[in-house]
Amino acid sequence: MKIIQAKIENLHAVAELFDLYRQFYGQAADIDAAKEFIRERLTLNDATILLALTAKNLPVGFTQLYPAFSSVAMKPMLYLNDLFVVSTNRKSGVGAALLNAAYDFALNTGAGSLKLATAVDNFAAKSLYESNAYLKVTAFDHYVRKVDS
Repeated sequence: MKIIQAKIENLHAVAELFDLYRQFYGQAADIDAAKEFIRERLTLNDATILLALTAKNLPVGFTQLYPAFSSVAMKPMLYLNDLFVVSTNRKSGVGAALLNAAYDFALNTGAGSLKLATAVDNFAAKSLYESNAYLKVTAFDHYVRKVDS
C-alpha cells in the first residue's frame, strides 16, 4: 500500500470514494456531484487529498485536509475533515496509514495541529483516532449554524 497526494488525474478514483463516504453518512449516491466537488477542490487547490492505493494501485481510502488558522496559537492548522476506507479494507492499517500521512503533511507544512470530528456513535473511528495519538477535546462545546442559501 502507498499513500499519494491526489492530483486531477486521480479525480475519478477519489470521487468514487468520496461518494461512498457521503453515503456512509446517510447522503444519497451522487457520483456526478461528488466528482464536481472533488474537481473543484483539486483545481482550486483549497484542500489536500491523500489517497491510499493498494500494491496494484486500487484506491482503498482517502482523507481530505482543509487549511485553517489558530488565532490563539498564531499558527496554521489543518482540519482532517474526511477519512474513509472501503469496507473490505477496514482494520487492515489503511486508516492508520492515512492518519500518519496526514500528520506528516501537517508537520512538513508547518501546521500546529490537526483537528477532526466524528459522529458520536462512530466507535470504530474513535478507537482509530485515539490509538493514533488524537486526544478528545472536552474543554469546548462546538456549535454550528447553517446558512440558508
